[in-house]
Amino acid sequence: MNILGSIRAVAGPSARSCSRRLCDPGPSRWTVPAALASSSRAPFYASRSSLASHRTFCSSTVTDYSPTAVARLPRWVNNAKPGSTPDQQSTNATEAKKDVRLDSAEDGQSAPPASAPPSAPPSSSSSGDGSDNADPPPPPPPDNPPPSQTSISKQSVPEVYPQVLALPIARRPLFPGFYKAVVIRNPEVVAAVKEMMRRGQPYLGAFLLKDENVDSDIITDVNSVHPVGVFAQITSVFTAASNKEDEKEEGLTAVLYPHRRIRITELVKGGQTAKVETVESTPAESTVAESEGQLPTPPPEREGPPMTLQTSFLEKYAVSVVNVDNLATQPYNKDDQHIRAFMSEIVSVFKDIAQLNPLFRDQIANFSINQVASNVFDEPDKLADFAAAVSTGDPNELQDVLESLIVKDRLSKALLVLKKELINAQLQSKLARDVDSKIAKRQREYYLMEQLKNIKKELGMESDGKDKLIEKFKERAAALKMPEAVRKVFDEELNKLMHLEPAASEANVTRNYLEWLTQIPWGRHSPENYSISHAQKVLDEDHYGLKDVKDRILEFLAVGKLRGTVEGKIICLVGPPGVGKTSIGKSIARALNRQFFRFSVGGLTDVAEIKGHRRTYVGALPGKIIQALRRVGTENPLVLIDEVDKIGRGHNGDPASALLEMLDPEQNTAFLDHYMDVPVDLSRVLFVCTANMLDTIPAPLLDRMEVLEVSGYVSEEKAQIASKYLGPQAKEAAGLKEADVQLEPSAIDILIKYYCRESGVRNLKKHIDKIYRKAALKIVQDLGEEVFPEPTPTPAPEATAADTNKSEEESVKAASTVEKQDAPPNAPDAPETATPHKSAEEKDDKERVVTTVERKPMKVPDTVHVRISPENLKDYVGPRVYHKDRLYVHPPPAGVSTGLGYLGNGSGAVMPIEALSMPGKGNLQLTGKLGEVIRESAQIALSWVKSHAYELGITKTPDEVFLTDRDIHVHMPEGSIGKEGPSAGTALLSAFVSLFTKTKISPDIAMTGEISLVGMVLPVGGLKEKILAAHRAGIKTIIAPADNRPDIEENVPESVKTGIRFVYVENVHEVLHEVFRGEPVAERWKDTLPLEQS
Repeated sequence: MNILGSIRAVAGPSARSCSRRLCDPGPSRWTVPAALASSSRAPFYASRSSLASHRTFCSSTVTDYSPTAVARLPRWVNNAKPGSTPDQQSTNATEAKKDVRLDSAEDGQSAPPASAPPSAPPSSSSSGDGSDNADPPPPPPPDNPPPSQTSISKQSVPEVYPQVLALPIARRPLFPGFYKAVVIRNPEVVAAVKEMMRRGQPYLGAFLLKDENVDSDIITDVNSVHPVGVFAQITSVFTAASNKEDEKEEGLTAVLYPHRRIRITELVKGGQTAKVETVESTPAESTVAESEGQLPTPPPEREGPPMTLQTSFLEKYAVSVVNVDNLATQPYNKDDQHIRAFMSEIVSVFKDIAQLNPLFRDQIANFSINQVASNVFDEPDKLADFAAAVSTGDPNELQDVLESLIVKDRLSKALLVLKKELINAQLQSKLARDVDSKIAKRQREYYLMEQLKNIKKELGMESDGKDKLIEKFKERAAALKMPEAVRKVFDEELNKLMHLEPAASEANVTRNYLEWLTQIPWGRHSPENYSISHAQKVLDEDHYGLKDVKDRILEFLAVGKLRGTVEGKIICLVGPPGVGKTSIGKSIARALNRQFFRFSVGGLTDVAEIKGHRRTYVGALPGKIIQALRRVGTENPLVLIDEVDKIGRGHNGDPASALLEMLDPEQNTAFLDHYMDVPVDLSRVLFVCTANMLDTIPAPLLDRMEVLEVSGYVSEEKAQIASKYLGPQAKEAAGLKEADVQLEPSAIDILIKYYCRESGVRNLKKHIDKIYRKAALKIVQDLGEEVFPEPTPTPAPEATAADTNKSEEESVKAASTVEKQDAPPNAPDAPETATPHKSAEEKDDKERVVTTVERKPMKVPDTVHVRISPENLKDYVGPRVYHKDRLYVHPPPAGVSTGLGYLGNGSGAVMPIEALSMPGKGNLQLTGKLGEVIRESAQIALSWVKSHAYELGITKTPDEVFLTDRDIHVHMPEGSIGKEGPSAGTALLSAFVSLFTKTKISPDIAMTGEISLVGMVLPVGGLKEKILAAHRAGIKTIIAPADNRPDIEENVPESVKTGIRFVYVENVHEVLHEVFRGEPVAERWKDTLPLEQS
């Protein structure tokens, strides 16, 4: 659009004037001569003349205008024909110049409808006729010059524009008559568009990319876009905002208004630039050349099809330029029955979509306002374009609509796209209705519930949830005997809750605190039973043996019976695994008629488990003891703290130290939990702890407990436990309670002697369970499925019809199906990712039946009799674990003695000690997985022998050097078993004396005892288990420390001591005289190693 050309034609080349006159408004108005007013243009000018009544006043002001050389170049004339020669086109253009009168600032620019969106400030350009002696050109205007005053009216658009800049469009095509905003990022294309706007040639071709994932501004291959596109006018441009601050490329948003369909005939330029050699010229020469009217330098040569003179300025930009042909819609009859049917259906679908989608309805209204010249619903071709333009269909389907030149086909394809849009709108409407109905239902329920609450509240039938909660807390507190300090805290927290909103976070914390505070059994306790006879009966029912433990418990109860309370007593049961420490705690609770609660502290590292968390933490809870009180509901339960010797210590504190306050009778009367933050009286709680050893229990904690040692069971006790307790329990667990399956006592003895030598009975229980399980398997396998059939859901034959119907109904109610979840096959040729082959039945059976009906046990026939004897015991439990009790049955060689040891599993063992000498340097080598203490015992024994070598008869003179050229090797068999402790001192010394004096020791003699460096024999522990192992091995004589005599006489059963002679010694002289009794070397010792007279 160029209003400057018309002003120049009137005022002269150098006029300084202002022109204001009445004219037909519009950016570009042509006064067309009769020669150009052909028949094909008549309708266009007729339509323009019909709008003359709507013209308004417009004015333009020009100051200091001078034409440029480019302004004298002709543009394509509307009536130019593609077949005319360039000379003819030039002649026609020259004739047209004489009759051209421009009234606007830009000639031939865009022609959008009256309702076009606001455009960016237009760029000025020059085009038209002018004088040869023009002034020098002014400097180029800025990118965004101030907007010129133009009227808003429809402009003329070139009907023939054979060569245009090609702009690829992504995702959906453009349709004639519908605006489209595109973002251009390529700087070359941006510069070219600006130049086109400046020159007054804002026209380009928009073509849809075939690949939806590609977004480019240039076309390098003509096959990358669809050949049919639109001839569009750039109505306005805006600077595109960049997401990155440091992005140097300037983007451009261009608003396009398509006018007609076009087809690409040839790709003239595919985005490359021509190489131009720079020729230096002075500004004066350039000014003179332009003033003389010389044409600009022709564009450089480029490979490929030539570019026209009008688009030659695009040579210097890396943009795409194509040759195009206009595509015209084929003639049609508007009154055709099929066309009218299509149009009616499209209008009907439009109405349906408009009712479902308000946004679609707004688009139709806007488009109807834009089409002021005609009614789109009366023109089939525009109706089809409109249907495709407003829909969100597939890009390929929309492109088919654009490429259709036959109106009937275009309407058919547009109707298909529109029908899919209707289906999508219906689905969206259905989803919206479903959501709305759910929300409306919830809102209605909420509204009715609120009304119901208010009605009940008015009638006094029910109060709201907050009042009900407060009333509940008050009722709980009234039933408890809270201390005064606790009652005060309760009233404060309850008052706080009354003034808090239920939705507040603090209200939830306060409510939880009040829940815990009112569920602690303040003042509530169970009546205790201190009956000695009742306690004796309960302890005997649950345990066999353990006389010391039972007597101590009865003493404890007797004191409680006289005092009326057992406060201040913390019992710690210590013993090997499997001796029944936990079950003893349960028996005490049953005997006292107290509630029982057990928790283990093994591996506990967080002090909050004992003392609780502070209420400020999310998910805070009280400690275990407060949880125990809430669980049992009384303040005098029996709390069993298991594995107290395995308590840990971590970064969250020391739980063992936290137990001090809880177990100390002087402190637990006011135990302060972090969560409760009120004193809780734990003095009425009876604490029973269990441990396997005392070494790892902290001394302050051990000092607060009364230790009861629970030693292991002897063979007779194990046999009684197996026959009275373990056997019946295992038999019932295996489903053989009524069956005739007997485990003979002799088999139990073999089981205890060669399979289960541990102090406890846990391993014995496992083996007895295994025996009865094997027996059950043999019975089922021998009798088969005929005797033990799988149950069927059909009712019994003798049931009546009513019972049958009832059973069927119950089965239907109890049975249901779930989806099958089978394990993947384990075959090597069927990997987990492969689909296993399934038969037709397996494919149909995709569900598994589930039921809630309990399966009834089956009765073993009375004809079945099973006996487990020593002969067939191996079939049930496998080969023996312990083959023989002692290594040497016959007299061993010199240097071998027999000791008694205590194993880690709580059992005793007969352990031979072997000593051997060899040439060397006097070193002592120890093997057999020996601990540090037993190594020291060997060093002490060897040192004593060296110092008494002359008295023992090993050396001939007291000053003779001994063992300077000999090494000593000591080994204890069964090297995989760790051995530790000082009790092997006497056995090691006897082995050394036997080795050096070359005197054998009888294998029927076993010894235990720690020795000192001067030859004293000190007491040791584990005598009961050691004597049991000696009894099992057939030992005839046991040499033990004299200080252990009371322990042996009182705690070791007489049945175990039967057949064993005990020799109690105080020093090693007595040990040697007893071990080597009757040997020649012992006769000499009467003089050199005399026995002390007591």
